[in-house]
Amino acid sequence: MRQSVNSVLLVDDDKATSFFNEIIVSRHKGFNQIEKAFSGQEALAYLKEIRDKQQIKPDLILLDINMPAMNGWEFITEFEKLDKSFTNSIKVVLLSTSSCKDDLEKSLTSPTVLDFIHKPLSFDALDILIDTHFNEYTKINA
Repeated sequence: MRQSVNSVLLVDDDKATSFFNEIIVSRHKGFNQIEKAFSGQEALAYLKEIRDKQQIKPDLILLDINMPAMNGWEFITEFEKLDKSFTNSIKVVLLSTSSCKDDLEKSLTSPTVLDFIHKPLSFDALDILIDTHFNEYTKINA
């Protein structure tokens, strides 16, 4: 069953890309809350904090694959160790400039990865993602 999407966590080590992605997401009517993390470790710490404080969790994580220290795949490994009652409604979408065939194939077989989007994120790609995987679909507010 598809769910609605209101909150997103952007995870990307590149601050310019993160800023650009925030602009794209903020122009979409469906998102009421946008959070950013600049590393996999920061994203995990954020998720654990909101879990412990019982705050609103993201419906969607837009995750860069190629990050230093903890790449997107390493983040997913740690994410999968979190309590399923917390993570089961959080959808993870990979964002990458990677042309590595292995990344795309791995994303297709990962039970955690909902989709794979080639960077840069665009209004159209976000619309298609929301339309395909979530109930409440609202066009970009352009």
